[in-house]
Amino acid sequence: EIYGYSRCRWKLVLVAVGVLCTGGFLLLLLYWMPEWRVKATCRRAALRDCEVVLLRTSVRYFTHHSVKYFWHDAVHNFDFIKGLDETTSCLSIHNEHSVGLSKRERDYRKLFYGVNEIAVKVPSVFKLLIKEVLNPFYIFQLFSVILWSTDEYYYYALAIVIMSLISIVSSLYAIRKQYIMLRDMVAAHSVVRVSVSRANQEIEEILSTDLVPGDIIVIPSNGTIMPCDAVLLSGTCIVNESMLTGESVPVTKTNLPNPIEDPKAMEDEVYSPEIHKRHTLFCGTNVIQTRFYTGELVKALVVRTGFSTSKGQLVRSILYPKPTDFKLYRDAYMFLLFLVVVAGVGFIYTIVNSILHKVSAGIIIIESLDIITITVPPALPAAMTAGIVYAQRRLKKVGIFCISPQRINICGQLNLVCFDKTGTLTEDGLDLREIKRVENARFLLPEEQACNKSLVKSQFVACMATCQSLTKIEGVLSGDPLDLKMFEATGWILEEATEEETALHNRIMPTVVRPSKQLLPESKPVTNQEMELFELPASYEIGIVRQFPFSSALQRMCVVARVLGEKQMDAYMKGAPEVIASLCKQESVPVDFESILEEYTKQGFRVIALAHRKLESKLTWHKVQNVNRNAIESNMDFMGLIIMQNKLKQETPAVLEDLHKANIRTVMVTGDNLLTAISVARDCGMILPQDKVIVAEALPPQDGQTARINWHYADMLTKCTDSSPAINSEDIPMKLVRESLEELHVTKYHFAMNGKSFAVILEHFPDLVPKLMLHGTVFARIAPDQKTQLVEALQNVDYYVGMCGDGANDCGALKRAHSGISLSELEASVASPFTSRTPSICCVPNLIREGRAALITSFCVFKFMALYSIIQYVSVTLLYSMLSNLGDFQFLFIDLAIILVVVFTMSLNPAWKELVAQRPPSGLISAPLLCSVLSQIVICLGFQTIGFIWVRQQPWYEPWTPHSSSQHENKTLHDKHNIRNYENTTVFFISSFQYLIVAIAFSKGRPFRQPCYKNFLFVMSVLVLYIFTLFLMLYPVESIDWFLELVCVPYQWRITILIIAGINAFVSILVEAALDRWGGCCFSSLLSCRKKAPKSKYMHVAQELLVDPEWPPKPRTTTEAKVPVQENGSCQIITIT
Repeated sequence: EIYGYSRCRWKLVLVAVGVLCTGGFLLLLLYWMPEWRVKATCRRAALRDCEVVLLRTSVRYFTHHSVKYFWHDAVHNFDFIKGLDETTSCLSIHNEHSVGLSKRERDYRKLFYGVNEIAVKVPSVFKLLIKEVLNPFYIFQLFSVILWSTDEYYYYALAIVIMSLISIVSSLYAIRKQYIMLRDMVAAHSVVRVSVSRANQEIEEILSTDLVPGDIIVIPSNGTIMPCDAVLLSGTCIVNESMLTGESVPVTKTNLPNPIEDPKAMEDEVYSPEIHKRHTLFCGTNVIQTRFYTGELVKALVVRTGFSTSKGQLVRSILYPKPTDFKLYRDAYMFLLFLVVVAGVGFIYTIVNSILHKVSAGIIIIESLDIITITVPPALPAAMTAGIVYAQRRLKKVGIFCISPQRINICGQLNLVCFDKTGTLTEDGLDLREIKRVENARFLLPEEQACNKSLVKSQFVACMATCQSLTKIEGVLSGDPLDLKMFEATGWILEEATEEETALHNRIMPTVVRPSKQLLPESKPVTNQEMELFELPASYEIGIVRQFPFSSALQRMCVVARVLGEKQMDAYMKGAPEVIASLCKQESVPVDFESILEEYTKQGFRVIALAHRKLESKLTWHKVQNVNRNAIESNMDFMGLIIMQNKLKQETPAVLEDLHKANIRTVMVTGDNLLTAISVARDCGMILPQDKVIVAEALPPQDGQTARINWHYADMLTKCTDSSPAINSEDIPMKLVRESLEELHVTKYHFAMNGKSFAVILEHFPDLVPKLMLHGTVFARIAPDQKTQLVEALQNVDYYVGMCGDGANDCGALKRAHSGISLSELEASVASPFTSRTPSICCVPNLIREGRAALITSFCVFKFMALYSIIQYVSVTLLYSMLSNLGDFQFLFIDLAIILVVVFTMSLNPAWKELVAQRPPSGLISAPLLCSVLSQIVICLGFQTIGFIWVRQQPWYEPWTPHSSSQHENKTLHDKHNIRNYENTTVFFISSFQYLIVAIAFSKGRPFRQPCYKNFLFVMSVLVLYIFTLFLMLYPVESIDWFLELVCVPYQWRITILIIAGINAFVSILVEAALDRWGGCCFSSLLSCRKKAPKSKYMHVAQELLVDPEWPPKPRTTTEAKVPVQENGSCQIITIT
C-alpha cells in the first residue's frame, strides 16, 4: 500500500515545540517511528501532488530496495522500471531490437535505467555509528550513565560505557565486514569492457556500466563474465551458471528461435527469461566458450541491467532479507515491557517513600530514575547473543557455516524439513543398470551393457551417443551427469571442431561422435582388385548437425545428426518415457509399455526413453538450422528404455529415522518421476512399508468442465500382503494424542502429487491446500518456483520449515524457508542461511540439535537476566525504605564479577548428543516459563525480606544515623549515602548467593543441552564465586570490607546468612526441578480440561480431520471445484462408479 503526504506547517510548528519541551526525546521517538514522523508533520495528499510517499516498508524517496519506481499515468500509481522482459514478444526481439541502438537512444535510455552496476555501498563508519548509537537501548544506556554520574557512581558508569563501546565496536565491525564481503563478491568481474553493435552496424567498445536494455553485445569467442541479462540472437554459448544455480555443470545456450522462420510458432509469444532460459545469458554467469558462423558474430540483446538482473535480485535478497518474525524476540520485548511496568511501580514507591522521609527534590529525582535503570539490565543484548555465537562456533567445527546467526534459534523450532532428492537423499551420479531395447514393437530381454560390437551401429546406441549436450573444456568431457553417464556407457569418442576448422567453413562444424577402434568390427583383408573399389577403409562417424537442448517444460531433448557418407539425416530423441511414447507412432510402442515402465519406476529406477526417425532427404543442412523442433519431434519410432539407478546415500535412512523419532516431518521435493520418488521415499523410510500413498492427479478446467482432482491409491510394494485397494477410513488417521497436541503421531497415509497437479490445486482448490500440506510427503516433477510455493504453503499452516538441497534448483526455497541448508559450497550458497561443507544430510540433525541448544540457552539467559534485574530491584527497594542503597563497588562486584562471568559461561553448554521427540517452547510467554520465573521471584523476594527484617530483630542491631560511626572496630567514616549498615551487608550477601543459585537452577541440561556439570568453565566460575563470597562473609578482610562498603557483623549472624542462602538454594532448585518434571503435564491437563483450541493451524486442521468422515478421499473418487458463486466451500466429493 502506498500513500501520499504533503508538508503541513502548523504540524511542523507543533512538533518543533514538542521537541523543545521534551529535550529532544520527541525527535528520537519520531526517528524510531518513521510512520509517526510522516503523520505528525504532514497531511494526506493525492499521489500525483505529494511531497512524501509513505509505504508499508521503510522506503525513502522513490528507490526501494535498489529498484527505481516512477509514476505511471495509466494506472495512477507508482511502478518500477522494467527491461525488455515480460512485455516484449519474441518476434519484436528479432525484428525491432536486433539492430541495436544509436548513441542518442542509448543516452536517452540511460537517463531512465541508470548505470548498469550492482553496487553494494558500504556505509561509512560514522553513518553506521549514528545508526547504532540511536538504537533505543543505547539511548537508555546513555541516560543511565548520565544519571549514575550525577549520583557519583562513576566506576559503574565507566564499566557500562566500556561494555557499550565494546558492544558497539564489535557490532560495527561485524556489520561492516559483511558489507565488504558482499561488495567484494559482487564487484568481482562486475565492470568489464564489452563490444556493442550499434544501429549503423559499427562495433564500439564500451564499459559494461554503460549498457542499457536494447543494446546488442558481442560475446567474445574466449568467453566472458556476463555483466547483464541478455538473450542470444545468434550463435551458441557454453555457460557455467554455478553462481546462480549452484550447478557446476556447464550448460549450452542456443539462440532464440525466430517466430517468422517457424510457421507453427506463436507470433505473439512473450519473451520471458524463465521460460526462455535456454536462450538467456544471465548476469554473473561465466561464458566459457562460443560457437559461431564465420563472418557472423555471436550476439545477444541486453534485456535487464543492474539490480533487475538475476544476479541483482540475488544480491537484493541478501541485502534486504525477509525479517525473521520469531516468537522469542516478540516475547522478549513483551517481557521487557513487563520489567518497565515493575520499574514504574518502584519509581512511584521511591517518590512516595522519599517525600514521606522529607528527602530533597534532587535526591528524589536521582533515586527514582535510578530504580528504572536497575530494572532493565544493561548487559541483556550481549548476554542474549552469547549462546548464538557459541552455537555458531560449534556448527563451524562440524562443517556448517552460517551467514545469518539469528536463524540458529529458529532452527530449534523446526518441525518439518523438505529434502531435494537427487544429490541430497540419493547419490549425485547415476549408474547405468541396463538397457531394454524394442524391436518390432516388442521389448527384448534386458541387456547390461550397451558397449559391445553387436550394437555399435544400432540406432539405439547412436541415440545414446548423439542425444547429449556434452562439450570438451580443456580436453575433458563436461556436461549433465546423466548425459555423461550415458555417453561413457557407449564407449564412443566425442570430437569438437577447433576455431581454426570452424573458420575454414561457411557454417558451424558439427560435433562428431564415433565408436572407439576396439568396438568396430575388424575389417577383412582385401585384395588389390577390391582396393580399387574401396580406396579407403570405411569409418563410422556421426555428426551432430542441430541440437534442441533439454527443456524441463517439455521433459525431452532432441538432436539432428547425419552418419558420415549418408544423404539422409536422423532425428534422435530422449526424455521422460510418457512424453517420448506420446510423440511416437503408436504401432512402434509395445503394448506392455506402461506395465514395464511402472515396474521399473516402482523399484526406484530412473527410466529414460529413446526414439528415432529418418528425416526426409529434402531437409538440407541450412533448413535444419531453422526448422522448429515440433516439426522434428513427431512420428518417431520408439526404440526402448535406458534404466539408470540412483542409489540412496548411505546415511539417508538413519538420518530420516532420527528426524522421525524427534517428531519432525520429512517431505521430498524432486524434479524426478512421481513413482520413482514414491519408491525412494519408501526405501529411505520417509514412507513406512505399511503406510498408504494417495496420489492426487489434478486436471485444470477444460472443455467447459471445472477443475477436478482424481484420487487413486498407489499400489503397495510386493512385500505387503494387503491387496485390497479400499481402506477403512477409520483406520487411516492414527493420530494418537499423548501429552499434548504437539506430539501428533505420523499418520498412516501420505499424499503424493506432481508439479502440474500442485499448480492446479493451488489455483482452484485453496481450501484443500492445508489438508494436503498436513499429509503431503512426495512432490515430484516440481519446478524451482514451485518449490518456493510449497515452502510458503507449509509456512501458511504454521509449520517451521527447513529446506535442504544441493543448490541446483533450490535457491528460492532455501531463501524462503525458516532455515535453508545448502549442500553446495558454490557461490549460490550465499543465498542460504546455512551451508554444509560435506554434501550430506547428516548436517540437518546437527543443525536442529544446535538450534535447540541455542534456543534453550536464550531462554535460560533471559530468565537469569530477568531474575538478576528483579533480585537487584528487590534489594534496592528494601534499602530505599530506610534511605539506603547498594554501594558503587557492590553494584560493580555484582554486575561484573558475578553477572557477566555467569552469563557468558552458562551459555557454553554443548547440544545434547541426540534429537528427542520433545520440542522446546517457541516463546517466553508460556505457562511453564512464566511459572518458573514467577516462582523464583517469589522465593528470592521472600528470603531477602526475611534477612532484611530478621537482622533488625538481633540484639546487637543498631539503626543508622547520618553521623553514626561504623560498627565495631571499623574506622569512623562519614557515610552520607547510608551504605555501611547491617541491612545493606545482609541484603548484599543474600542477593549475591541468589544470583548464583538462580544461575544453577536455570542452567538446564537434558534433553536439549549437555548437563551443566560438563560445562567446565561454568562450574569453575560458580565454584570460585561461591568460595570468594563465602570467604568475604565468613573471614572478613578489613581492606575488602572498606572497598565494598560492608560492615562487620557478628560471626553468628554470618552463619545465619549462610543457612538462609542454603535453604534458599534448596527451595529454588527443588521448585525448578518440580516444574520441569510435572509442570508440562499439569499445564497440558489444564488445557485439555479447558478444551483450548490449538495455536498452530496445522494442529487445528488435524483436529478437524479426525472427525471428518470424508477424509481422506476414497479410492476412485473425484473432487470437483465448485462454481465460484457458491460461498460455503469450494469443492465437493463425487464418487465415480
